[in-house]
Amino acid sequence: MFDITSSKLLILGIVALLVIGPKDLPALLRTIGKYVGIIKRQAAEFRAQFDEAMRESELADLRKDVETLGREAEQTMRAAEQSVETDWAQAQASVNSALDNAQPPAAEPDTTPSAEAATPGQTAASALNGGASHAEPAALESTQVSPETQRPEDAVTHQAETPQVEKSGA
Repeated sequence: MFDITSSKLLILGIVALLVIGPKDLPALLRTIGKYVGIIKRQAAEFRAQFDEAMRESELADLRKDVETLGREAEQTMRAAEQSVETDWAQAQASVNSALDNAQPPAAEPDTTPSAEAATPGQTAASALNGGASHAEPAALESTQVSPETQRPEDAVTHQAETPQVEKSGA
């Protein structure tokens, strides 16, 4: 800033000694040092405030950038969500239409000779089983076989079909 060399500083000191005098020169140098210190502190404070303002403006810019990215991400997520919802609705509609088209016509009544041979108190299933008693038709008509009414040979095949799950010690 100031181009003061050692020779110029020596000349300035000699002039100050002659003008001010040797008695008042130390007080003047202390006062000058005090004001230079105040100026340096003011300059450092100004730099700190300036740097803080720059950081705040950078943070404001970063905050704006992050908010913009957040809005863009939210819009992208909403667009993706809408896309998934429309694809899901289309898939459901196509599955429903395929199921509606693939359903067979209403089932016609079964007219097998064994069903016709059943007596009025028997169902078709009990007639096929050799005329089971009248108390069993409800249990025989059920499509699920309970373990109590299962025959031993059926239990063996049922156990073979059931997958076995091993528990680990972890």
